[in-house]
Amino acid sequence: MIFLLQDIINGVLMGSIYGLTALGLTLIFGVLKVINFAHGSLLMVGMYTAYWVVTVSGVHPYLALILVVPLMYLFGYFLQDIVIKPIFKAERDVREPVTVIIVTTGVWYILDNLALLVFGPQYRSLQVNPLAGKVFHLGEIFIPSAKLYGFIITILTAIALYLFLQKTRMGRAIRATSLDRDAASLQGINPYKIFNVAFGIGVAIAGVAGVVFVPFYNVFPSVGVLFDIKAFIIVVLGGLGSILGAILGGIIVGLIESIGPNYMASTWTEAIIYGLFLAVLFIKPSGMFGLKYDW
Repeated sequence: MIFLLQDIINGVLMGSIYGLTALGLTLIFGVLKVINFAHGSLLMVGMYTAYWVVTVSGVHPYLALILVVPLMYLFGYFLQDIVIKPIFKAERDVREPVTVIIVTTGVWYILDNLALLVFGPQYRSLQVNPLAGKVFHLGEIFIPSAKLYGFIITILTAIALYLFLQKTRMGRAIRATSLDRDAASLQGINPYKIFNVAFGIGVAIAGVAGVVFVPFYNVFPSVGVLFDIKAFIIVVLGGLGSILGAILGGIIVGLIESIGPNYMASTWTEAIIYGLFLAVLFIKPSGMFGLKYDW
């Protein structure tokens, strides 16, 4: 029983962090209505940024958020403004331009290969890590401190995003644009500016996830691919555009990965995740927790 509780706790903690990686992706899809195939590579950029900030300055890993989040927001804002916005303008009559998918795929390859060229293929980890090996004891259950803090940061990020979308003028403009960009533009909202802001926030959230991963996960140029696939599965499971769905979808994946290997070969856990993914696509394409309007 203790081992099962341990696996459940590990699954919830790691799954919530998976949900954090999917949170920025689901926001971008909810507003721009396109899939960002470069999301994993942007997470990788966030991880490298956090790694070098901590390595060079020696600050606590989570203090890197102060620098990483605004840098990643600006990177995402101008990436959307310079690379993706021209496509939206050229295909303004197309609600979901497929060309954007091709462009974000190109950004994925450019970022991954640029990281490989600059940093090399080496796996990097923090040399001075105050969270290494630290755990909290709950009776006979061990809770890794880095993953627990990651869970807390995930919940705070999701709440902050929800309040921003619900309570601020910019948040309401983002929701209006996501529902009907033509009607929003008639109310004086510039949809292209909203796209820039939403993309920047989505990339900033990927930066938050990068900071969360750095204390317990290696950084290398192709690390984003691993989480990119999981993020897409989680977004589909939880519901495209759903904040709550992203977190709950991530927890479901985390629980399957944590509990499954105790009862079957680890390869079967991946099969279950992909099987669940396909089942949701066939039975409820909007996702298990997705609604017509999630915001």
